Amino acid sequence: MIWEWALIIVALAFVALVIFLIKTLQAGTKTLENTAQTLKEVQKTMDELTYEVKQIVRHANDITLDANHKLKQLDPVMESVKNLGQLLNEVTLVTQQYSHRMIEKAKHHRENKEKQKRENGGAALLPASGDSPTVRTYEATYGAEGRTGAPAGANVQKIVKMIDAGASIWQKFRR
Repeated sequence: MIWEWALIIVALAFVALVIFLIKTLQAGTKTLENTAQTLKEVQKTMDELTYEVKQIVRHANDITLDANHKLKQLDPVMESVKNLGQLLNEVTLVTQQYSHRMIEKAKHHRENKEKQKRENGGAALLPASGDSPTVRTYEATYGAEGRTGAPAGANVQKIVKMIDAGASIWQKFRR
């Protein structure tokens, strides 16, 4: 009799174990089905995203190619701007040198003029001859005494000097 009872207890335990295992396996099956469903949805989403990412990469490549093309078209303009900058640099340098020379000439001229005044006792410096075309034109226009009534020599000399300075500046500028 003990054997029978032991056998019944073992059979009941086995049935309980089988029922517990069946429920566990069913829960595992449901979990695996849900996981499979989720993986299918993720795969579908990944396929859609992959297509979109590929489209974005294509557009980015097109934009990059277009930008490179436009930058290559700007290269000659940038080269011209560079050359213009160098040219302006050179012009500035030449202008500085020229203005320095003109200042030195003006100082030298002023010193020579003052030296001649001291040597001549303060007499006005007139051209060596009255045959200068500028002097003749001026005297023909304004007469021997000029517009201000001052002696003609002083006014004529100032005007002649201005005209000569302007002409020499223009000649140097043209070179």
